[in-house]
Amino acid sequence: MSSASNPYFDRVKTQTGLLEKIELVVPGFHGYKEKEMRRESDKLIRNQIYQKLSDAEASTKDIYRSLVNQGANDSWDDTDHLLARLDRIMERVNHSEYGYSGFFDSTKVREPDLDRMMGYDMQLIQMADNVTATIQALRDSVDNGRIQEAKGKVGDAMKSVDAIENAYNGRKDIIVGVQA
Repeated sequence: MSSASNPYFDRVKTQTGLLEKIELVVPGFHGYKEKEMRRESDKLIRNQIYQKLSDAEASTKDIYRSLVNQGANDSWDDTDHLLARLDRIMERVNHSEYGYSGFFDSTKVREPDLDRMMGYDMQLIQMADNVTATIQALRDSVDNGRIQEAKGKVGDAMKSVDAIENAYNGRKDIIVGVQA
């Protein structure tokens, strides 16, 4: 994914002030500033992923309370496990590095690597949307008293959380340039 087709990079670029625009035309500083803007857009993308997963977690907590109120104790453990998995991936997303490598770091993150990572993160946004959709389907089942159906929906939600977690685990390979 090129930075030209990334709405998050475009957003960062359009919000540059006069001084930053001047920095973009200074020879030798242009590349540094572009990299900083890519890092900022990477941060925006991951904040978006975190927010979507956080909303999904809040919804899952409501589902858990509803299951407790309905006395569906055979679904509590699975739903609690789903909450724990959501929390784990959310915290990893929230506390990951923002595509930064310092001047003396042994692994340098260059602009093409940051662009590739942003493209990968855009796919993670779609996966976070899938998590939200599977949890909404679970909520619909629970809210309509279809507890047996809800058991399967918990499994579907768990699969979507597993998928985003596995994909997020592959993110480090993008950073170090192992994966394209």
